[in-house]
Amino acid sequence: MISRVNSSVAQNIYAKNASENKVKENVGTENAKDSSKVEQLKESINSGEYKVDLSSLSKKMADELL
Repeated sequence: MISRVNSSVAQNIYAKNASENKVKENVGTENAKDSSKVEQLKESINSGEYKVDLSSLSKKMADELL
């Protein structure tokens, strides 16, 4: 289960990715596939089933800070 801290990090990442996806979306079947994936991720996060790879996340965060 995700701690509250990890949950908020995951939600922030989801929000960032969702907003980026809205900017990049094209009309067509790719749109439907992306929306489906976003909805699945949203449901996983809300149910507490989404698992965050803390090692990968911390590496990406450190890389962005450099």
